[in-house]
Amino acid sequence: MGRGKVELKRIENSASRQVTFSKRRNGLLKKAFELSILCEAEVSLIIFSPSGKFYQFSSHDMERSVARYRSEVGLPGTNDQRSRSLEFWRSEIEELRRTINKTEAQLRHFIGEDIAPLGLKELKQLERQLKTGVERIRSKKKRVISEHIKLLKSEQRALQEENARLQKRLHELPDANVSSRIPEPNACNAFHQQRIFLDGSHH
Repeated sequence: MGRGKVELKRIENSASRQVTFSKRRNGLLKKAFELSILCEAEVSLIIFSPSGKFYQFSSHDMERSVARYRSEVGLPGTNDQRSRSLEFWRSEIEELRRTINKTEAQLRHFIGEDIAPLGLKELKQLERQLKTGVERIRSKKKRVISEHIKLLKSEQRALQEENARLQKRLHELPDANVSSRIPEPNACNAFHQQRIFLDGSHH
């Protein structure tokens, strides 16, 4: 009797799934090898395991097979990709260089340097930008000063409250010293009774 048909679905048990992967991977690599020998076919096989491990088989040079595949499906070759990549980065570098030069020129204009080539339109635009910048700086300066004044006032109130508390304690200290030197009534009575007893014993 032949084996029953295996239902194609994900194997839930991880150990069984790994065993099945190893067996079928080896079988697939064997079939690829046999196909290349029996039929003189150019066979290339690439496998990535679920954990990311890499396996491959190629009856010929793998790079040549990949280049042939890319050519067949209309994908750019490796050399074309490198050329396009270099061209792209050259363009990016040139664009960044132009941006840097433009920004440096604007900074020099803001401090009044290299403005001789500027026309009336550029000078008016520069003046508006400077006015806007000065207004923003003044507004920020006012906010910083206002916040600083609030902080100083808060610290002043805290110091005044602390000073008042210390003054109150200072005024309370003499009364506490005097009261500590005055004997309590019970202590005075006991002292007089002891004197009377001692005087009587002498007689």
